[in-house]
Amino acid sequence: MSAQQRRERERADRRRLIVRTARELAESEGWEAVTTRRLSDLVQYSQPVLYSHFKGKSAIVAAVAVEGIADLAAELRAAREKATGDVAALHDVARTYLEFAAAHPATYDAMFVQPIDVTFGTGESPQALRDAFQEFETVLRPFAGERDPETFAELGWSWLHGLATLTKGKRLRPDHADARLTLVVDALTRG
Repeated sequence: MSAQQRRERERADRRRLIVRTARELAESEGWEAVTTRRLSDLVQYSQPVLYSHFKGKSAIVAAVAVEGIADLAAELRAAREKATGDVAALHDVARTYLEFAAAHPATYDAMFVQPIDVTFGTGESPQALRDAFQEFETVLRPFAGERDPETFAELGWSWLHGLATLTKGKRLRPDHADARLTLVVDALTRG
């Protein structure tokens, strides 16, 4: 391995460490606790080293968001591929989405609530975003009928996002989560 390759690998390792540490800190203490000063202490690199990787906290949040979306896409794909039948696949993908949001609230917040400088819904979107959306489109396509499959997938995703957000905010009755999921799946699978 050349010296240049080693430096590039070390830089990539530092970047991953910063993102992982920011994600863990946000999950345990909230995004307010994530500061460049705190991160530099935790990762044991100076603030200038952090700034050599990220322009600031918003860039770190964006990196956490893209990483989180990649993780979500992988979980959605696994849920879809394990299911037998179209309705079961939709149910399992929807359940997996809601479980991910509940298990990783700060990451979910970075992904879909906080303002980040990441393009959604275009060909310029990062691959992780396209992969996650593709899972929604794939699982909903059998039920789209004459409707545009992408728009139908956006609607399904919106419903799940609303459920995830309202659940996190404790705005919904917790003992009715399964009933809500069943109703969403029923509504999306009806022609």
